[in-house]
Amino acid sequence: MAIRYDITHTTVYRYKKPVRFGLHRVMFRPRDSHDLRVLATDLHVSPDAHVRMIQDPNSNSIALVQPTGEATELRIVCSFTIEHVAEPPDLLTLEPMAEYLPFAYSVQDRLDLEHYLRPHHDDPEGTLIRWAHQFLHIDKPNGTLEVLTRMNAHIGQSLEYSARDEEGTQTPLETLALGSGSCRDYALLMMEAARRLGVATRFVSGYLYDAALDDGEIAPGEAVTGAGATHAWLHAYLPGAGWVAFDPTNNLTMGSGQLIRVGVARDPALAAPISGSWFGEAEAYQGLEATVQVRRSAG
Repeated sequence: MAIRYDITHTTVYRYKKPVRFGLHRVMFRPRDSHDLRVLATDLHVSPDAHVRMIQDPNSNSIALVQPTGEATELRIVCSFTIEHVAEPPDLLTLEPMAEYLPFAYSVQDRLDLEHYLRPHHDDPEGTLIRWAHQFLHIDKPNGTLEVLTRMNAHIGQSLEYSARDEEGTQTPLETLALGSGSCRDYALLMMEAARRLGVATRFVSGYLYDAALDDGEIAPGEAVTGAGATHAWLHAYLPGAGWVAFDPTNNLTMGSGQLIRVGVARDPALAAPISGSWFGEAEAYQGLEATVQVRRSAG
């Protein structure tokens, strides 16, 4: 059954004195597919701005925003109404050749998945590969979904969640050494670990629905981490099932219905919700405020 959501994403940059703005790259629009349909969109920018839409190399929708004039505040408000259909997890079926690790992708798949298969972060001492191998049995076959599901659950249970407002993502080795990280750090850790087990993965940015923020009523144990801001998780490409979602922050996967994807990329740096420049005195910058509201619609 399709569920309708209303989403409002607000980003505000504040300055002590008027500054000029360069081009801003905004990735806020949910990503249409068979399970997600965008019904309405709206974008407001203050001060006035020239806006044009493009698609990046991953077919993400990007708004190129060029504010005009000087201002002490840059406000970007994106609103969407979407329909989302949660895919039942019992329909998740892999091709027989991919049911157990290790498996080999077809030649055609490997050509398309090359950037998602190759690790992007160094592991000179083998720390990450040893961490990944803890999820493998040594006395029986390793089911692909079973291994990824265990890894997904373990990250949120063994590490301490730490929200960060600053840009950038910790390397997997930094996350393991610190024993903590944000949603994007968790996603990157699992991405790089799965790649070392031969599984293609990609980074996903988007929104997280939390029923508690609708009416304040939620059953114990159902609260989610990361709602109220942009969220991050990963996709693993599994032959027969396609791109399958894993959210190690909340131990969510396909069928939860809470993950609303916006952008995908081979690395978190390529899926920033917003990036841009401004011109003025360095001490003029006061800070950033970003909020996301995801509400289930009665419509």
